[in-house]
Amino acid sequence: MRHNGIILAIDGPTASGKSTTAREVAKRLSYIHINTGAMYRAFALYASEWGVTSPDDPLVGELSEKAYIDFDEGGNILLEGRDVSKDIQAPAIAQLASELATLPIVREKMVAMQQEIGKNGGVVLDGRDIGTVVFPDAELKIFLIANAKTRAERRRAELASNGTNLPLEELTREIEERDRRDAEREHSPLKKASDAVELDTSKLTFEQQVEKVVNLAKKVTG
Repeated sequence: MRHNGIILAIDGPTASGKSTTAREVAKRLSYIHINTGAMYRAFALYASEWGVTSPDDPLVGELSEKAYIDFDEGGNILLEGRDVSKDIQAPAIAQLASELATLPIVREKMVAMQQEIGKNGGVVLDGRDIGTVVFPDAELKIFLIANAKTRAERRRAELASNGTNLPLEELTREIEERDRRDAEREHSPLKKASDAVELDTSKLTFEQQVEKVVNLAKKVTG
């Protein structure tokens, strides 16, 4: 086992419950939660503040070297030292993040940051390529799935809590398009690691899925 405990990797498609599950699991294990998706969205926010609207902008490479992204003790995402947890939930930022995440230069920068933060263990990371690219040697890998409609309903509720209301049909289309783009991208595509435990959360309550992951982690740690 590593110095601070195991590395627990939670991967899966958008809105499958990765971040909320990982946050609670980390809390119960007294581990650090690293929301890698939030890191990509924070970079997208940073890029948008510099006027970037597409991955073709030549500024992207330079900005990926300049951006400073971190987490505070409460797990909130920090961009240049400021809490941007709510700002990165905007649909336009999520869309831009998905597009920028296809660029090798962006992924390499984010992966390096994630590996540095988590190398000593005692962390729960959630994303799309944690168990396959970031930490292929993670002691426990979970792959969360759920049907597109369930995920769209979850995403709609999340946005509504931040004051944004979007039609369920629109969100379902966006999620299906995001799934396709994530699975087909050339670099670090979304896929289940061969040694990952698949967990379908479509019919599970939040408490049930958290308990399942915590129990799996305890089996590994003994």
